[in-house]
Amino acid sequence: MSTLELVSKNRCFKGEVHKYSHASASTKGKMAFNIFLPDVALSKAEKVPVLYFLSGLTCNEDNMITKAGALPYLSDEKVALVTPDTSPRDSGVPGEDGDWELGLGASFYVDATREPWRHNYNMYSYVQNELQQLVNENFSVDGLRVSVFGHSMGGHGALVLSMRNPGHYKSVSAFAPICHPSRSEWGRKQFAAYLSDDEREWSKYDATELAKVYDGPVLPILIDQGDADQFYSTKQLLTSHFVVAAESNGRCIALQSNMRPGYDHSYWFIQTFIKDHIAFHAKNLKNI
Repeated sequence: MSTLELVSKNRCFKGEVHKYSHASASTKGKMAFNIFLPDVALSKAEKVPVLYFLSGLTCNEDNMITKAGALPYLSDEKVALVTPDTSPRDSGVPGEDGDWELGLGASFYVDATREPWRHNYNMYSYVQNELQQLVNENFSVDGLRVSVFGHSMGGHGALVLSMRNPGHYKSVSAFAPICHPSRSEWGRKQFAAYLSDDEREWSKYDATELAKVYDGPVLPILIDQGDADQFYSTKQLLTSHFVVAAESNGRCIALQSNMRPGYDHSYWFIQTFIKDHIAFHAKNLKNI
């Protein structure tokens, strides 16, 4: 397991935000993440639950932790937060910086199988395995009390991680997630590049398809979507597809889905409802 290099440390809301970099076996390069640790975790007085947030297209590890307004609520609930980057950054893959929807900041949280991406673009394994092992080994967090949430592409990633790893996450939530990437332009383009031309290979990274067949412990899911979201109106998100699939599998999925009038795809939207999401996860993380 790689060594963590402390990049910065800042006091905030009865805790600290640390930024770390490290060499990654999954992406074969240097990765960065932030972690918020409440004081009880800093002092190692107790192991706290941990919440992972996956950001959207063009974002990095800093967007959510600096813009969403989550830290006072996490501090009150004594929950740690981890915000990883959205892709490798120093891989040297040809063309990775030529299209904002593909490559840098646009991993779609898959393990790529096609050239030239497959050697470095393994963000599914990075988040699910490598990053969580690093966090569990280096900080006073409870690796058995883990939840995940995300925004847009990151909402897609959070939903996929939770349903592909039954029982690992106590809850999952998403702001304006890409819900049916096998059927939307956001998804088809990336899956064809990263995975295969065979669309049957895409279903394991498609939240709607996974919801149809999920057969694990009951999974609490919260989704918030704004009806003024330009990507919702252009059918890049296909929220209704996921809602239908999840509700048809009510034995295993406990879905709460909210349509929010007047809200768009931005962090203003996330700031408005972040308190609800933190409360949702805190309840499920502590309900053991």
